[in-house]
Amino acid sequence: MAEREHPQVYSIAAHRGFADALVAGLVPRYAEADLGLARLTLLLPSRRAVRTLTEAFVRHSGPAAASGGMLLPRMAVVGDLDLDEALGLLLDPLGAADIPPAADPVHRWLRLAEYVRQVEGDGAGGTAALLRRAFEIGRTMDRLLVEDIAPIDLLDERVIGIVGELAGHWRETTRTFLMVQQYWIAELAGRGEIDAPERRNRLFEHAARRWRESPPPQPLVAVGVTSASPALARLLRVVSTLPRGAVILPDLDLALEPAVWDALGSAGKAEDPDGPPFGPRDAVTHPQYHLKLLLNRMGVARDEVQPWHRAGLAAAPPERSRALSNLFLPPEASARWVDLPPDRRRLSGVRLMECAHPGEEAQAIAVLIREALEVPERRVALVTPDRGLAGRVAAHLRRWGIEADDTAGRPLPQTAAGRLLLLLAEAIAEQAAPVPLVALLTHPRVRADERRPAWLEQARRLDLALRGPRPGPGLAPLRAIAARARLGDWWDDVAAMLAPLFALGEDEPLAGLLDALATAAEALCGEAIWREADGRALAAFVEELREAARSAQTRLDPRELHAVLRDAMDRVSVRPPWGGHPRVALYGLLEARMSRADLVICGGLVEGVWPASPAQDALLPPAVLRALGVPGADFRIGLAAHDLAAALGAPEVVLSWARRDEGGPVIPSRFVLRVKAMLGERLERDEHRESEAPRLARLIDAAPPAPPYPRPRPMPDADQRKVAISVTGLDRLRGDPYQFYASAILQLQSLDAIDAEPSAAWKGTAVHAILDRWHKAGEPQGELAGIAAQVLDEMSAHPLMRALWRPRLLSALDWIDAQIARQKDEGRVVLATEIKGEMLHQGIRVHGRADRIDRLADGTLAVVDYKTGMPPTARRVEQGFALQLGLVGLIAREGGFAGITGEPTGFEYWSLAKGKDGFGYVSEPVIDDPGGRRKGVLRADFLPETARYLRDAIDRWILGTEPFTARLNPELPSYADYDQLMRLDEWFTRLGGGEDTA
Repeated sequence: MAEREHPQVYSIAAHRGFADALVAGLVPRYAEADLGLARLTLLLPSRRAVRTLTEAFVRHSGPAAASGGMLLPRMAVVGDLDLDEALGLLLDPLGAADIPPAADPVHRWLRLAEYVRQVEGDGAGGTAALLRRAFEIGRTMDRLLVEDIAPIDLLDERVIGIVGELAGHWRETTRTFLMVQQYWIAELAGRGEIDAPERRNRLFEHAARRWRESPPPQPLVAVGVTSASPALARLLRVVSTLPRGAVILPDLDLALEPAVWDALGSAGKAEDPDGPPFGPRDAVTHPQYHLKLLLNRMGVARDEVQPWHRAGLAAAPPERSRALSNLFLPPEASARWVDLPPDRRRLSGVRLMECAHPGEEAQAIAVLIREALEVPERRVALVTPDRGLAGRVAAHLRRWGIEADDTAGRPLPQTAAGRLLLLLAEAIAEQAAPVPLVALLTHPRVRADERRPAWLEQARRLDLALRGPRPGPGLAPLRAIAARARLGDWWDDVAAMLAPLFALGEDEPLAGLLDALATAAEALCGEAIWREADGRALAAFVEELREAARSAQTRLDPRELHAVLRDAMDRVSVRPPWGGHPRVALYGLLEARMSRADLVICGGLVEGVWPASPAQDALLPPAVLRALGVPGADFRIGLAAHDLAAALGAPEVVLSWARRDEGGPVIPSRFVLRVKAMLGERLERDEHRESEAPRLARLIDAAPPAPPYPRPRPMPDADQRKVAISVTGLDRLRGDPYQFYASAILQLQSLDAIDAEPSAAWKGTAVHAILDRWHKAGEPQGELAGIAAQVLDEMSAHPLMRALWRPRLLSALDWIDAQIARQKDEGRVVLATEIKGEMLHQGIRVHGRADRIDRLADGTLAVVDYKTGMPPTARRVEQGFALQLGLVGLIAREGGFAGITGEPTGFEYWSLAKGKDGFGYVSEPVIDDPGGRRKGVLRADFLPETARYLRDAIDRWILGTEPFTARLNPELPSYADYDQLMRLDEWFTRLGGGEDTA
């Protein structure tokens, strides 16, 4: 059979519903008796299109499928590079032995990084940064190959001349690109391989030549292919001229006026053979531009394209296509909107929905989907490039038992299996820092069997032990912490699993690092790590990267492994298995192509999302790309516009956006602004506004206003009140009785955050331990620094924290060393440090620990309290809100400290903070001269006043009936440990107006 003279190219209008209209026309054209469509071969753009078209055939067959079945056509995939899909067997036959095999893209990625290092030397940066740049170089190489631009074209005199006129950084990036590309080409020649896009081009040429020379006897139809790559366009040209061949395009606007079609630009068909194929005025953002580019490269005029007259089950009114044609007019032609008659701008069935924020938008979209499913057989689809919005909608739908699969999938790092591998790599990078370590040990895949409850109990004990500042790096400091927490054999097992990861050197083979990660993951999770869709995707990713790393001999600092894996895994999408709701679909823009539903919701229509912000090529300057014949960065905006135009062909469409995102106000998509501008006054009609769904979305979570929360005033019974009072608890009891109630009666203790900044309490504990050990050693001069190092080692203090705090600490310790030596010469003796004592007062136990008690030269006692910060002011002491020294003095006078007797007359705060003369100073909260400049409690009255305040507190709260009122003294500085428990923010502001809530 000879070639047909004129190409058979068809277009299915946007309003007809592509997949269903296609099937409705294919069946009468190509079905044969008994064989059905089995002799027909369809060329489809992607595997997703195969699934979409299969569903359309099932819908078309209807009851016939149940009675006798239906033979479907053969469907071959031409491979969508955006979806990282390979060609089907029809286009990549076993007989194409003359075409070299394709190089492994992962191997290429790793090798390009090594070549960047060779070209740039020491200034190339770390391996993670090199690999990011290598990926960009590989993507640019692929982009050029898809456009049929050979490496030799980059050395054209015109291109070199352009580069010479550019800024210095462009010259450097272009030079790096060219050199790395030449290194890689030389390696490919040695390996007998070619890059995957080049092999794809050759296979297209191979198929086109074979079909041109020997047309297949069976019908061959290319369906829904919109990629405008030159090699594919030439293949489609051949298919369109086969005796029983055809090309069917989606949404080519045949009604667009010739003048407007010409205004789209040259689209790869320059008038001057020596000129650039893309003019500076090309309307690359127009939804028809890439189709014009495809037709030009096929050598087909638009007049040769025929309309496909069949309509699908989800067809929209015919006037919709005319309105869409006017909606996306180029800028100059858009001026005619003011003169358009109403029937040419009618968008019946299209509604606009504006929400306050993305959370409300997701809830409103879920409401629309739930409402649509009330209608039998009604199909609904959400189309959005915003994966976060799609995830939120899916979560909202689950409240009604609707499981909607996001067919665009999730990035591998966001899955359970991917997170576990990244946590292992982060534990290496952070040297077993508490946050990634605890997250790793409590990961849902770890010990996901009958052993998990016991495992989690031990992991939570480790969590509690790790609260506070970060310990030192590695597993050794953690062993001491685990021993103190009595984790015993459990921690030994954990350390045995993780130890190989921390025994790695600074330069290891990447393949070996992946082996170590996989071994540790299996030790923690067993085979469960590789199960389910995400586990299988992770296994394939690890195996592919490991084999490529072995062949490329890539080496890596283990501390960079986390960044490398995160970048690489972000490029892997895990798509869910089939099994979601049959009438609900969540699509990305690529997955939505050819799909159709009765209601289509286009979500996330804001600038920077739909359309995405155009990204310039990071390596080759735009002027060079234009000279080579590569469409500009705005080309993808045109593709996004085409995706929206296709979605607008559905019978009912909702265009949705939010006024702001997490960062602040956003601009609605330019497509939304066009819809608003074209509708004009019609926009005020209710038929074009969707306001009910946002209203219902707000009502779903709305509840009657809760009554104002009262100021807490707990009233425990008499037995509950009779608790002991610590020397530090009296200040809390008098200042904020609720805090005393929470800590002493409810016995609730606050927890430090994991990996927290060193708190004053933590520093105080360290200082007390250092000084206690020094005093008990006989106060050897010059030994405090060594003791401090020992204590910080035992507390597993992180080196960074030591480096920041150590100079201040040592300076203050030197001051204490000198101060003690001077006091010894004056006859003052340290009797005890960190000593516990207690006494009974009105039958209530008063207890505490004294930091230090000295015997003065006159035989009386001095009570010393160490402070790492500022000591309490004399005014607070006078008001009875800083009574710790007084209570310790009362216990000492009563003989409550074993072996110590005497009358306390000295009450001193030794602060390690910076004073007038450097770090360290002594202050006393009492005065000796009532007529002096300082105000405060007289020394002789200090203990009696403390006893009076103690009696008053015991009478009112411990033995009395007074409520433990929250923030009884709101102007008093207080701890914030129990602010959330007392729900402070809900009532405290009302105190400013004098309201005392009951």
